Amino acid sequence: MRAPVRLICLCISLLGSAALHAQTPPAPNPGPGAAASDPVRRATAVAAVVRVDATAIADAPSAASLGPRRSGSGVVIGERLVLTIGYLLLETETVEVTTGDGRRLPATVAGYDHASGFGLVRTALPLGLPALELGDSDRVAERDTVLTVGQGEREATELVVVSRKPFAGSWEYLLERPIFTFPPVNNWSGAALIAGDGRLVGIGSLVVNDAGEDRRGLPGNLFVPVNLLKPILADLLAQGRRAAPAQPWLGMSTEFVRGNLMVVRVSRGSPAERAGVDPGDIVLSVGGQRVASQADFYRRLWGLGPAGTEVTLRLLKGGEVRDLPVRSVDRAETLARPTGV
Repeated sequence: MRAPVRLICLCISLLGSAALHAQTPPAPNPGPGAAASDPVRRATAVAAVVRVDATAIADAPSAASLGPRRSGSGVVIGERLVLTIGYLLLETETVEVTTGDGRRLPATVAGYDHASGFGLVRTALPLGLPALELGDSDRVAERDTVLTVGQGEREATELVVVSRKPFAGSWEYLLERPIFTFPPVNNWSGAALIAGDGRLVGIGSLVVNDAGEDRRGLPGNLFVPVNLLKPILADLLAQGRRAAPAQPWLGMSTEFVRGNLMVVRVSRGSPAERAGVDPGDIVLSVGGQRVASQADFYRRLWGLGPAGTEVTLRLLKGGEVRDLPVRSVDRAETLARPTGV
């Protein structure tokens, strides 16, 4: 099943409204051990992908944007462990995993990480499925041929990596080297991305309209690289979250419009709302440092210290420049905790 329509619309609106121009993707570079050439690797990948269904906690704030019921894919990485994209599990009460042969297993959220976007599910019983080994996503390069598999699919789909450029999401989210692929696929939420050696290198997160390096309108998908999971996997399994101090979170969504970083939404009850930040404000600087882009804003914000740090935002509000002190928080502390974590 595809991700909820509301989620698709949200993701596209957050990424901007550039038209989907025709653009020629880079020619594929299969390289040694190309994923497309090995039927055994394809079959193993298909068998390791499951369906994940989750129901949000009643009145959870995320239900308004992500929906109260969410469906997507997950990838078996252990006897009872499934790796998926975190927004499927955000503030969820019940989780169910369905295997390719139709078996349904109750599950719980084993871990969630806002910074990377990963989520982990633990099933109540062993899955009895092959587990995909985590590969080295740092080695995935532009023009590489890769495979993707989503839940319910009988065959893997061949894709080409078109860029490894940074991605900044309006919801205080930044990936320095995500994996962008072409052509776009619909069954992307939590889908597996597999390298030529048969190992898992990414988890599907978004459909985008600017996957190419030059941002000229090449549609595609964004996969979160698995190397972001490796340093925090033990933490997630032990305590449901990473052990390192959380990044400061303000609770404001931004977009870069005509050379300005504009606030487009302020979360209810967030530090930004309490400090007086409003939609339409222009962010001029953070912590005394001017911001040149959305990604630049996040890097400077997170460089000021951990969650709890007081952050000074210089804003253009109407025709007036104002400095607002904002006491940041840990994003996780603002969310209803999923059952199991």
